[in-house]
Amino acid sequence: MKEVVDKLVEWLRSSVKEANCKGIVYGLSGGVDSAVIAALSKLAFDDESLAIMMPINSCEEDEKDAKLVIDKFKLNAIKIDLSKTYSVFTDSVEKGDNSMAYANIKPRLRMTTLYYYAQLKRYLVVGTSNKSEFTVGYFTKYGDSGSDLMPLVDFTKREIFELAKFLKVPDKIIQKPPSAGLFENQTDEDEMGFSYDDLEKFINSEKLDKNIEEKIKKMVKNSEHKRNFAKGFRR
Repeated sequence: MKEVVDKLVEWLRSSVKEANCKGIVYGLSGGVDSAVIAALSKLAFDDESLAIMMPINSCEEDEKDAKLVIDKFKLNAIKIDLSKTYSVFTDSVEKGDNSMAYANIKPRLRMTTLYYYAQLKRYLVVGTSNKSEFTVGYFTKYGDSGSDLMPLVDFTKREIFELAKFLKVPDKIIQKPPSAGLFENQTDEDEMGFSYDDLEKFINSEKLDKNIEEKIKKMVKNSEHKRNFAKGFRR
């Protein structure tokens, strides 16, 4: 695992250098993916990395968990509460009955905030998406997927937990059910309709319940546009 971590750290450093930038900025949610990014960022850049907590009417427990990570790794970190910004935006637009359209505003506001600080400090934005989420499109287009670097995109959720243990992420964060935090009492597995273990079996072409396999295939197909740049007309 040390070799993997060393390669990730070197990749972050070389990617920032190639872009003629100084460091990295990332969102810190209190979840395991962002905690792993925090640990790697500290190893790669120390003073030239910035963690940003961006609550939007968020669970207080998530903020406590984010602070655990800040204290554990002695991070440079700030908090920007986007709750009022979210309220102003949602009060300004046409109302509808698509709850996800509202929920996805949150990661898009966070992306905008990260890029503001990235440009201010000449940093690159680091995303937290992992291979499991990316495979089925379990992320917000131009939200949490909006980043310059994606260090974890080739690691499944199981591998993320292994990295977290090696990097000594606090146990409380490793043990909590993964959640995108888009609404109250949400968990990733409940929303997807299958477990991360099932998803890893699919990724590894292992035997899987037929109904779950078909559900995952449908998600992969329907989310293909999320993994690509905008489609352009060619003359």
